[in-house]
Amino acid sequence: MLNMSLDTPVPSALDLPDLHASEPIPEAARAAIEALLRSGDLFRYTAPEGAPVALLEAEFAALLGSRYALAVSSCSAALFLCLKALDLPAGAKVLIPAFTFAAVPSAVVHAECVPVLVEVDHSLRIDMEDFRAKLPGASAVLISHMRGHTSDMDAIMQACDAAGVPVIEDAAHSLGTLWNGRKVGTIGKAGCFSFQSYKMINAGEGGIMVTDDPELAARAVIMSGAYEQNWKKHPGLQNSFGHWQNKLPLYNMRMQNLSAVVIRPQLDLLDERVEKGLTNHDRLAEILGEEPLFSVPPALGPERRAPDSIQFRLAGDWSDDQARAFLAECKRRGLGVQIFGLTEGNARAFWNWEFLGPAPDLPKTRAMLMRTADLRLPVRLTALQVEQIGATLIAAVQAVR
Repeated sequence: MLNMSLDTPVPSALDLPDLHASEPIPEAARAAIEALLRSGDLFRYTAPEGAPVALLEAEFAALLGSRYALAVSSCSAALFLCLKALDLPAGAKVLIPAFTFAAVPSAVVHAECVPVLVEVDHSLRIDMEDFRAKLPGASAVLISHMRGHTSDMDAIMQACDAAGVPVIEDAAHSLGTLWNGRKVGTIGKAGCFSFQSYKMINAGEGGIMVTDDPELAARAVIMSGAYEQNWKKHPGLQNSFGHWQNKLPLYNMRMQNLSAVVIRPQLDLLDERVEKGLTNHDRLAEILGEEPLFSVPPALGPERRAPDSIQFRLAGDWSDDQARAFLAECKRRGLGVQIFGLTEGNARAFWNWEFLGPAPDLPKTRAMLMRTADLRLPVRLTALQVEQIGATLIAAVQAVR
């Protein structure tokens, strides 16, 4: 138990870790970077075979148990290429959660499709009643496992399979997460992952898609920028590549070798990072669970998460002013907490996606966003630091309420 009162000493801002610092790059990656820079071969197609990007694709596909992987410039690029590779007609409706990052509806718009926003409740997961109501007429479903919270993939896949609607998984926050023992990102027709600095593997930028569908993979590879005969450097799909060459536009979303050499040595660290992230998350959730003013969404039964952040709801009756006072008190104590709906211009609040036009009426998602706090938890945190963060959050909420 962590018993707090207003008189209980809490860490000062100087004692708390910097939660916004990225994971350090392993020494093995630094050596590989030096060797690559000496060679000057930064373009993935310079070498006839064995380029770092090609090696990363093979290793990542093996890690996920997928037939094919394509490394690209970002997870957003991977989502866009998946949608284009599905060969959806212009104006096709694509269901997405109303709680996601602005890049997800942007990818749908970029693919000349129309995002249809589905309610997300206080569990931070898709509201299945609203999902089933909006599924008729959809050409595809793009499920964001936002902040690593996996929606009910059994129910989603059952509904989509019955309707003949393909599912793409945005697993940017879910590398290492399992659903019924199956790796998230491999459940739908394709899965997309992120290597941005605040994800489980840090390359600054970068993304990758996986699929078992040879035609989807071939079309995505061509459109990613495998021009002329460069598709021959992607093993296993030559017949499909030959068919699609020059028939599809090139969007040039390739990953460069420098990103790949940063990523590859971190793949071996993934299991350890997942275990540390889950331990830290669950311990902090346990601490916050002792304070009635906090509510942490629990994992679903089939889900084994790989978190690098934590989300918790301000429970009970809170005004906007009180919620903002809590954020200010956290900041005063050295913790940069945000509430999705109260952070100005937050790219995860659907009403800020003005490029979609007028915001739809989504009362469940809006209520969740207005009272759900978000805090990054780097996997490098020690047990003591997690305790300090918990003590600081409880002290802050007690000071306000």
